[in-house]
Amino acid sequence: MLEYDELKVEFEGYEPELKELAGALDLDNLKAEIVKLEEQSAQPDFWNDVENSQKISQKIGEDKNIVQSYEKLRESYDDVMTMLELAQEEDDESMLPEIQELAKHFRTELESQKLATLLSGEFDHNNAILTFHAGAGGTEAQDWVEMLYRMYNHWAEQHGMKVTVLDYLDGEEAGIKSASILVEGRNAYGYLKSENGVHRLVRVSPFDSSGRRHTSFASVEVMPEINEDIDIEISEDEIKMDVYRASGAGGQKVNKTSSAVRITHIPTGIVCACQTERSQHQNREYAMRMLKSKLLEIKEREHLDKISDIKGEQLQIAWGAQIRSYVFMPYTMVKDHRTGYEMGNIGAVMDGDLDGFINAYLKALSLGQI
Repeated sequence: MLEYDELKVEFEGYEPELKELAGALDLDNLKAEIVKLEEQSAQPDFWNDVENSQKISQKIGEDKNIVQSYEKLRESYDDVMTMLELAQEEDDESMLPEIQELAKHFRTELESQKLATLLSGEFDHNNAILTFHAGAGGTEAQDWVEMLYRMYNHWAEQHGMKVTVLDYLDGEEAGIKSASILVEGRNAYGYLKSENGVHRLVRVSPFDSSGRRHTSFASVEVMPEINEDIDIEISEDEIKMDVYRASGAGGQKVNKTSSAVRITHIPTGIVCACQTERSQHQNREYAMRMLKSKLLEIKEREHLDKISDIKGEQLQIAWGAQIRSYVFMPYTMVKDHRTGYEMGNIGAVMDGDLDGFINAYLKALSLGQI
């Protein structure tokens, strides 16, 4: 069959790409590192330093995931080639749909792993902190924030990442006024940095009894979680600290304590809050880490020489400059205005299917188009 011949030629062309990917991932060194780290973890005194032990255990898991993902990709390639040869030998047309499905899965996974090698930024491998803010529009905008909050939680879950709520402020009638979450996992920031910006929603509002169409805006700020060994000097007279009672929907999302901390960086007006820990000291410490992460992200993005060059006016949210639109009515479409990538299955997007948008962004970034 012609289809089999064409598929075989196509897949023979993937062989050098797989070898190139193995080199880019540095698989041989990764395997050696896994052996070395597992030997360390087997030592009797390994858990004496709990913090360091957890880092090593996490590193082992991350390295194993990379190796296993590549090996599965290689197996998928071999399966397609084996089935093609079998189908051609037996001249069996009935195997075509199954082979095409396997081929589609392989192409998607190959593209995903190739894109991961593009994440070479200084903080791309770090965890990510996402902060959500409702725009003008009251309940409608706050409901939109909750929809985005849910969407990114689903995305993280689908990619085996851990989500921790750092701050959460309920909407007055429904939804969320603002929230911050920590997404922990390999390349979390590298992928999620594409989501930084203003997101626009167009739909018939469930809160409008007249059934009119509404446009709402929400901002998503994305910054890398920086390591404690990165030194950023912030003097005490540059910050204002407020203590307040933690809040969360039904008490389910956060601890109901009086130890929540809000820190304002006076020179820039940046506000960071944390209420996930039980002690005021811990919340202050994490809020300061969030502030340092945000200042560092802005410094890198704005190509500034030093933190003190950051000006407050640069931090204002430009509600008209949305990066992506989510249209529920009169048609269904999600479109990224930076890359032109769009998807009609808006339900899948809101359930966390964001990889197409993220991959399109990373491709455009690597080509210098963004």
